[in-house]
Amino acid sequence: MTDENTTETPETPETKAPEAAPATADVPPDRLSVNPRSDLFDGEILQRGVGIRFKGSERTNIEEYCISEGWVKVQAGKTMDRKGNPLTIKLKGPVEAWFEDLGDNPPVAKA
Repeated sequence: MTDENTTETPETPETKAPEAAPATADVPPDRLSVNPRSDLFDGEILQRGVGIRFKGSERTNIEEYCISEGWVKVQAGKTMDRKGNPLTIKLKGPVEAWFEDLGDNPPVAKA
């Protein structure tokens, strides 16, 4: 009986893992920041180019985003804090993200 259980268990994860890996590699992470001091910063992902659509329009001034919680942070004009970092405003609404290097119809990550 133990031989039957061990042969069934390894087959199931092997067939499911390859299907899930490419899908997650084609969409950006749920949270990302362009600030190198942030824990959410990932330079390799940003080099690929990440497109953001917020409330139906493509935006290029996004400092940080979260798809699952539905918010983006944008810079508040030219205002800086006392440490020289730009002040940001958190806006709520539907957020979609995709990698720009995948062509015209890339897979889009949205909530």
